[in-house]
Amino acid sequence: MRQEKLNELKKYVDEFSYQSSKPVDGESKFISVKGYEFNLKNGMKIYREGIFKNNKSGNAVIIVPLTDENEIILVVQPRPFTKNKVSLEVPAGYIDDGENFITAGLRELREETGYVSTKVKFLSKYYQDQGCSSALNYSLLALDCKKIFEQDLDSDEYIKYFECSFLEALEFVEMGYICDANSIIALEKAKKYVK
Repeated sequence: MRQEKLNELKKYVDEFSYQSSKPVDGESKFISVKGYEFNLKNGMKIYREGIFKNNKSGNAVIIVPLTDENEIILVVQPRPFTKNKVSLEVPAGYIDDGENFITAGLRELREETGYVSTKVKFLSKYYQDQGCSSALNYSLLALDCKKIFEQDLDSDEYIKYFECSFLEALEFVEMGYICDANSIIALEKAKKYVK
């Protein structure tokens, strides 16, 4: 691990860490839960609650972006409900209505980092939490990424992009800086394509 990369990451983690928090009363603006009763063919009934994001399934795309020098572009952002309060991860985001997962992945990559790619490989798909959601995650590998644009973040997004080698990204997993399932799964699936 290059010390300058570790120092750069620690600077971003410090920048996005929060000092205090408080619950805010009111109705959720993003997450909703609905209860359902299912009548099984065997005569049994089960009750389950389903989670919806923005009244949608919450399908998402996770993208592993690599430059032609095999540098990976990661993102650092606040994740206030985690132990570390800040996360290092691969770019990701929700799929818009009518949008396919590849288009969504390239859009999220451009918005979060300013990088673009014309060479994309499908890695995997899996449910976010099949016990309470129909949301599917799609993971992609974007090759030969180039910095063309500035970041184009939503008004409530605070993201810094962070470049390092693919091997350093795997070290960040071992060190606990990358600790979300989506990034870990995508990085594992991408290993066979990285030289």
